[in-house]
Amino acid sequence: MLQVAFIRQHTELVKERLAVKHFKELQLVDEIISLDDERKKLQTESENTQSKINTTSKEIGALMAKGQKAEGDAKRQEVAALKSTLQPIAERLATVEKQLQDTITKLPNLPSANVPRGRTPEENVIVREGGQKPLLHNGAVPHWDLAKKFNLIDFELGNKITGSGFPVYIGKGAKLQRALIQYFLDYNTAAGYTEYMPPLMVNEASAFGTGQLPDKEGQMYFVTEDNFYLIPTAEVPVTNIYRDELLKESDLPVKMTAYTPCFRREAGSYGKDVRGLNRLHQFDKVEVVQLVHPDKSYAVLEEMVNHVEKLLQELKLPYRILNLCGGDMGFTSAQTYDFEVYSAAQEKWLEVSSVSNFEAYQTNRLKVRFKDSNGKNHLVHSLNGSSLALPRILACLLENNQAETGIQLPPVLHSYLGYTSID
Repeated sequence: MLQVAFIRQHTELVKERLAVKHFKELQLVDEIISLDDERKKLQTESENTQSKINTTSKEIGALMAKGQKAEGDAKRQEVAALKSTLQPIAERLATVEKQLQDTITKLPNLPSANVPRGRTPEENVIVREGGQKPLLHNGAVPHWDLAKKFNLIDFELGNKITGSGFPVYIGKGAKLQRALIQYFLDYNTAAGYTEYMPPLMVNEASAFGTGQLPDKEGQMYFVTEDNFYLIPTAEVPVTNIYRDELLKESDLPVKMTAYTPCFRREAGSYGKDVRGLNRLHQFDKVEVVQLVHPDKSYAVLEEMVNHVEKLLQELKLPYRILNLCGGDMGFTSAQTYDFEVYSAAQEKWLEVSSVSNFEAYQTNRLKVRFKDSNGKNHLVHSLNGSSLALPRILACLLENNQAETGIQLPPVLHSYLGYTSID
């Protein structure tokens, strides 16, 4: 959530940066300033009225002590009249404050100056590429056929138990999934991230704090009886660990990692792009989150990008890193890098990670602050990234490593699996 003071001081800059995201409701910026003007006016009126009440009340006591009862009674009537005007002011002030809050939450985060201009995914900028695209043998097939051939994943069984987008992993498929999760967690903790195992459901305050509400309400599963949301990513519960906390500057950076199942409705998804593991309603993901000093967040963003990149290098998967253009960015992000892995059998790039800097957008909602050496409080910056999302990683591992005799798995996983190939 943007800060009102910043919007007031940099109104034209806010509009210009929102335009980079192709945000269509720029009039909301002026509405926010107008509402804040009214809020200030009402606040001043309320404070002045209360001050008059306090002053007049003291005068009553002095008058009564002097025996000037008539004058004291007149002052009592004056206080009563002032109090009668105070309640409507307070009610209007509460209404305006809510309107102001609701309007501010409609504004997305401002994209940083590092974000390229553009409207569509085709205008994202490729930062770099790595790995080699494999040359598959004649007769190579996509991962859903491999999963069936080697009895690794049963998509039809998941459809029977729950519905489409809820696959069942079997045998070596289940073990490969578990091995990837453990490898990712070990890799992250070795880099200084503290592992958490958070709840898979969050309350409304948590979902609002990281920006899922009200922006992505339609994409989340909602438990109506208890007003809980199934998490779309571990980012939500993990970042909320520090909601309403005041940290010391020496506590920064805070580095956290977590594995969780993730749940997304994926409303509107259809066609070939949802086949197999390409797009699921329930999937596994390992997440990394950092809370950092504002002066260091963009250096940390590059550090996290390098962290994820090394994972893909160890898995020997061909990848590319994209700096997302303004029109393709998320609501809460100030800058996002996407990682895509090449799926050789499908002959397409699949997104497997997003690494984002949210600056103070989330932490302003969450009220996560730190106290500097001068005793002044500041909002920290928050960042997160997938490290990694498993479905498409698993799909590409199966497809890219297939041979006529089976599937050879990368050496980094051998100790986790206890086997080197699927055949």
